[in-house]
Amino acid sequence: MTQLKPILTHLDSIPSTPGKFKPDKSSPYNLYRLRFHPTLFPRFTLWSFFFIFFIVLLIFFSSPTNPTAGNSRRSLKNSLSPSPALGPNWERRVRASARPRSKTGFTVLVTGAAGFVGTHVSLGLKRRGDGVLGLDNFNQYYDVWLKKARQGLLERSGIMVVEGDINDAVLLRKLFDAVAFTHVMHMAAQAGVRYAMQNPGSYVHSNIAGFVSLLEACKMANPQPSIVWASSSSVYGLNSKVPFSEKDRTDQPASLYAATKKAGEEIAHTYNHIYGLSITGLRFFTVYGPWGRPDMAYFFFTKDILRGKEIKIFETSDHGSVARDFTYVDDVVKGCLAALDTVKESTGSGGKKKGAAQLRIYNLGNTKPVPVGRLVSILEKLLKVKAKKKVIQMPRNGDVPFTHANITLAHTELGYKPTTDLEMGLKKFVKWYVSYYGSKKKKSSW
Repeated sequence: MTQLKPILTHLDSIPSTPGKFKPDKSSPYNLYRLRFHPTLFPRFTLWSFFFIFFIVLLIFFSSPTNPTAGNSRRSLKNSLSPSPALGPNWERRVRASARPRSKTGFTVLVTGAAGFVGTHVSLGLKRRGDGVLGLDNFNQYYDVWLKKARQGLLERSGIMVVEGDINDAVLLRKLFDAVAFTHVMHMAAQAGVRYAMQNPGSYVHSNIAGFVSLLEACKMANPQPSIVWASSSSVYGLNSKVPFSEKDRTDQPASLYAATKKAGEEIAHTYNHIYGLSITGLRFFTVYGPWGRPDMAYFFFTKDILRGKEIKIFETSDHGSVARDFTYVDDVVKGCLAALDTVKESTGSGGKKKGAAQLRIYNLGNTKPVPVGRLVSILEKLLKVKAKKKVIQMPRNGDVPFTHANITLAHTELGYKPTTDLEMGLKKFVKWYVSYYGSKKKKSSW
């Protein structure tokens, strides 16, 4: 798969919300399947025939209202169908992708591998010699072609990405039967704070039910893998104490997304306690960089500035600045790999606990909150375009006015130390963005 480089006109196709799921052309409701015996046909009135024809058309053209769930059902159908994809050749490809270069290397299942952080983590693991197998359902929360382009990037590095949903217990069992994973890097999730107000079910489906489904597969494995998973800084919610520390209260979520991530932390504790799974949670703080997510401010600000469109900058109700602890993706990857390297083995086997297991949680941030207005100023400088700005009050949609990470624990126990400031990180992002999407302006010498 060659790297996709859409032209500038493709910028308008980046969805801020999922597009509609297109009906499968191989639908079982094809009209040619209708057959009427000549002796029975007179029993049907003309109106009955038209009614049946209308119902068939309605079924044929209907589509799921939930794009994530629709994609999940399609992935489940594909994963369970008797196709060559799950035959001996499929298993050989799975094992080859997961095979480390040396006996001391890890064998890692990365969920959400075609996502932003998942792609970077997968590449980081592969570069150092670990075996990596990806799993992703390619849902339509944002541009699927961007996810497919990331998949191409991974495949060129020798990483196979299986298309499937973490809620598909049958597929997970097949993967765990084919490969004895030493570790699971769980990056799959329904992301985004604001979208939860439009499609709350997708967050429960992915962040809670999906996490439980994955932990169920891990608990039954023999040996059980160690697990590192992506929580979020959003769990701090309405906490006003800064910087945010792992010891601070997290029982006041400001969004459904935050609530599902907090629920994930409690679920992790339960599976650690009952089944002996070794689990490490990582609270990410506003991760940004190349191959990022189109729904994030730095990404769509860049798009709109280049298109000459107005951008909206939020401020607090008392006209204060909204600030974020922007963390460059390469620094986050270092933290993820450090967590993987220091994780202890799970103590259970086949669903039975044999001893106390490790349970950890860490902040992975940059420790230097930056006002969103400063972010825009940096982008203007890098893009050489003046933004059309409109300052408005932050809506009540689950966003919080600021985030600020205390990373003392991660620094002490993981050796985590971020090194990329916002201007340097955005410079790398803009270089990638212009290369991938193109620009009206002439490229400068980045």
